[in-house]
Order: sequence, then C-alpha cells, then structure tokens
Amino acid sequence: MVLAMWAVLRVLSRGGAAVLKSNAPAAPPGTRFLCTASNIYGRATPSGVRHLQSAARMPEITTDHLDEKQVQLLSEMCILIDDNDQKIGADTKKNCHLNSNIDKGLLHRAFSVFIFNSEEKLLLQQRSDAKITFPGCYTNTCCSHPLHTDSELEEKEAIGVRRAAQRRLKAELGIPMEQVTPEEMTYLTRIHYKAQSDGVWGEHEIDYILFMQKDVDLSPDPNEIKSHCYVSKEELKAMLQKAKRKELEVTPWFSLIADTFLFQWWDNLHNLKQFMDHAHIHRM
Repeated sequence: MVLAMWAVLRVLSRGGAAVLKSNAPAAPPGTRFLCTASNIYGRATPSGVRHLQSAARMPEITTDHLDEKQVQLLSEMCILIDDNDQKIGADTKKNCHLNSNIDKGLLHRAFSVFIFNSEEKLLLQQRSDAKITFPGCYTNTCCSHPLHTDSELEEKEAIGVRRAAQRRLKAELGIPMEQVTPEEMTYLTRIHYKAQSDGVWGEHEIDYILFMQKDVDLSPDPNEIKSHCYVSKEELKAMLQKAKRKELEVTPWFSLIADTFLFQWWDNLHNLKQFMDHAHIHRM
C-alpha cells in the first residue's frame, strides 16, 4: 500500500511540474532578465530615481542593436536636478534618457551651443544615424550634457557648463579647444523642455543656451555628425518650413528655440547682454 501511494504521488508531482512549465510566459527571443533578490521581492533599485522592478514584468532595456560607441557613452554620469535647476544627484546618461524614468520626473542638466561665423551664419549639424535620441535630425551647433565631475559641476557664471561645451565641441566637431574657450561663450538663459524620441528613449532637460561668434576649424566625428553646414537666417527659415512639411527633421529643442528667441538673438549678435537672463527658466 505504501509503495502504491508513493507511485501516485510521484505521478502527480510530475504532472504539476508540467502544468507549471506550460503556463509560464515565454520570453521574446533575445530578451534578457535581471534576476536579483531586489527584483524578485520588489525592492527599490539604487539608481538616481528609485523605482520598483520585477523580473517577470520588466526586462532589461536591450542596447544590442545600437551603435557600440554610442552605447559606451550611456555610462557617463549626468547631473540630476530639480525643476529649479538645483543639483540633487547623478545618474547615467542611459537612465536619464529612458522615457520610463522621464515619466517619473527624472530631469538633468544640458546645454545647446550656437556658433556663428564672421558672416553671421549659424553652424548647424545633422545628428548621425548612430545617435540614440533623434538620429538624423538637424539641430544647432552642439547639444550635450555637463558631467557629474568637479570641473563641470561648478556653477558660478555657468563655468562648468561652458567647460562641458568646450569638451563636446572638440569631441563632436573636432574644433580645437583653444578656439572655443569658455570665456568666449555667452551664457544667455535656460529652457526646460521634454520630448520623446521613440517609445524607449527621450529627453527631459534644463538646457543652457550658449552663443559664440567666431570662425573655427572643423573636423567632425562621423559617429556623432552626419553632415554640417552654415546657414543664413533666410536659409534656416526655409529649412524650418520644410520641417513643418515633414520634408526633413529637426530636434525638438532646436525647433522650440527657433520658434521663440533665436532670430531676435541672431539680430543682436553684437549686443547680447540685453538678453542675458540667468534668473528665470523658460518652460516650453
């Protein structure tokens, strides 16, 4: 009798295991799950914005299909801020640009540089197709982020942001650093905007606007920049009209700036002090 009952129990046990296996949700091909105690039990992760993760509900964001060099840059540490641009911490470029985090309020510091030549034409770039956010879009001269480092955290007269701009102008456009010193950049104001690039990636930034007029040497990195050109006001207005007709794409921050302040500032390149506003943040 005991042996008979034991045989029945073994059969039931195997059947139960089979049922459990057949009811388990199948993961999509290539999906990787992060299986840790914090995920299984729903404890908060130690990133800049703490949020619940579940191994069953939230697979890792895969970057396997993205450009290797651009993926490496996702580990850079951006400066986290509140709505008043006060520093509150640091997090990776990757975490700062995930829409799932942006929707929870994650906000970081950024800058946009506008360089004009001696003919008062504006240098534009077209972002490379390798870029993770807004690939192939036309935009102002250079757009990026100060990093959470001592030299770029310094806030007096936005010197840290201007140092970051000098670094990125070299990295993206190959402009020699001695040609774009922080002292030559005019810090005008800040804008706060949010925009989705696609279903996964986006931007949520307080953007420092930096102007400069100088003839510079260019040697763009093709991994960063697909093309570049100098445009007059009339040429830029024609490009913006094409963008409205969906004939080309421009970045949302550049479109916002062009629709509001850009042309007034452009008309006053030699008298920009009247437009310097460091007290207010323009919400767009």
